[in-house]
Amino acid sequence: MKDVWNAMSDSTRRQILTMLQKTDMTAGEIGEQFDVSGATISHHLKILREAGLIISTKEKQTITYSLNTTVFQDFLKGIADMFGGKGE
Repeated sequence: MKDVWNAMSDSTRRQILTMLQKTDMTAGEIGEQFDVSGATISHHLKILREAGLIISTKEKQTITYSLNTTVFQDFLKGIADMFGGKGE
């Protein structure tokens, strides 16, 4: 869970997760939404992937990223539980 907290601590990574809630995207499509280098986006994606928040799927030379809804939902439930919301 520590990795998830670290991943969620950055606003860029939270924005990436918000985008991936709507649709799967490639690194290039994600990068187009930010004014940072491709290497910076790759770094953010690596942190999200290592935390289990996103999944990458490679088809030929294209890597598509999608939200790992199970881990993301578990994280949100954990936050709700911390603040007294039991999801009821």
